Amino acid sequence: MIAISKPVTGPEEIAAMSKVFDSGWLGLGATVQEFEEALKAYLGAKHVVAVNTGTSAIHLALAALKLKPGDEVIVPSITFGACVQSILQAGGTPVFAESRAEDLLLDVDDVERKLTSRTKAVMPVHYCGNPCDLERLRALGKAKGFVVVEDAAHALGSDYKGGKIGGTGKLVCFSFDPIKNITTGEGGAVATDDDALAEDMRRMRILGIDKETWRRYNNTRGYLYEITSDGFRYHMPNFCAAVGLVQMKKLPGFVARRREIAKRYDAAFKGLPGLMTLTVDYATVAPHIYIVRVDAARREAHMEALKAKGVATGVHYIANHIQPYFKPFVRTPLPVADRLWQEIMTIPLHCGMTDADVETVIGAVKGLFARQAA
Repeated sequence: MIAISKPVTGPEEIAAMSKVFDSGWLGLGATVQEFEEALKAYLGAKHVVAVNTGTSAIHLALAALKLKPGDEVIVPSITFGACVQSILQAGGTPVFAESRAEDLLLDVDDVERKLTSRTKAVMPVHYCGNPCDLERLRALGKAKGFVVVEDAAHALGSDYKGGKIGGTGKLVCFSFDPIKNITTGEGGAVATDDDALAEDMRRMRILGIDKETWRRYNNTRGYLYEITSDGFRYHMPNFCAAVGLVQMKKLPGFVARRREIAKRYDAAFKGLPGLMTLTVDYATVAPHIYIVRVDAARREAHMEALKAKGVATGVHYIANHIQPYFKPFVRTPLPVADRLWQEIMTIPLHCGMTDADVETVIGAVKGLFARQAA
């Protein structure tokens, strides 16, 4: 079975982890700082705060905004549930917005319709690695007084307006779980251009502990610390950062291979009856997953047929506004999201795919939809 996604690691990652284990310092330490510096250099970011998961990154970013009861965060319904759970955990109220049919990115027109005096943040999701309209969102945020909190879990390596996603922005959240564009095993990070937010997040990721206060008084007793804010157990350990440092060196090759496969898919699937590809510019996008749209009534049959050919498929994602736990927050109908989530189908895209794997997927998909048209 050709998997939808899988990590690509080798002996270099094992060797890097071994050095950390040999050092005896497995937790937060110098290797994490080195990984943060590598990310900063790659992104062109002012600050990077590494954490233990991508979900922690989103929650930490929202927590740093000090949301109050009643504060609203606009989020696309079609995204991973971690976005919505993080809003709730940070004390905010999720407001669901539509996505655009052509690329599944946040519909900024619908965001404008959903804005109220209680809107404190908008969370665009760079779906499949494809950047949202940040220029418009940031201008809107400046005019209306909300913060743009980017979910860039899919978008490490993608470019926007001549720079990397994460190189600019108030709060940009990344994920490094096993199937992302790079992995640290589990991990995430927040990039920010805001000094105060960076300082708050570094303290909050380790239970609100601030050792710097003692250093400022020239106190040399290493066991002393102050708890100066609320906080969480979110820090990244050294052994995960060691994997990430190796993966960062491989990232340009990973991005190139992902683009190559995605472009081959686009060319092969162009004009297939009953199948629509998404609008993506692979000159700037580092694709994370590859999604097509199909007839909702036939999607399950298509998925079963591809499985029989050895091709795994998935759905990314079920619309959040239909989830039982989130239904109390649904205020308006979302007809586009209702339709789109039932049409989307994910097919394999990862750097472990051989050329033969790619041709197997192409052949299975083309064969299936050619039969459908007959």
